[in-house]
Amino acid sequence: MLDTSELTAAVERFADRLRVAPQSRLQRGAAAEGLALARDLAVRAQRAEFPDREPRTIPDAGVFTVADQLAVAGADLAEILRTAPSPSRERELDEAVRLVREARERAGL
Repeated sequence: MLDTSELTAAVERFADRLRVAPQSRLQRGAAAEGLALARDLAVRAQRAEFPDREPRTIPDAGVFTVADQLAVAGADLAEILRTAPSPSRERELDEAVRLVREARERAGL
């Protein structure tokens, strides 16, 4: 099984920073970065788990829910990558970790 702890830790770190960020910072773009990342991770998870199904989009439920949406999407993707057999999963994992780090930098967190 694939070790997804790096992805889980990166997502949790970003989500935690979103949770404690001031409303002004969330509204200046940090929440939008978090939501975009959550949506991307959720689509990746859905495509891996249900390749024949059209992925659903995470709704915009406001700046104060983004951290939880990100945490759930990241945990879902980590679990799917950890348990689903595929030779490309290592590459997918590395890419997801990179995306989380880049989004966190853009958010300024």
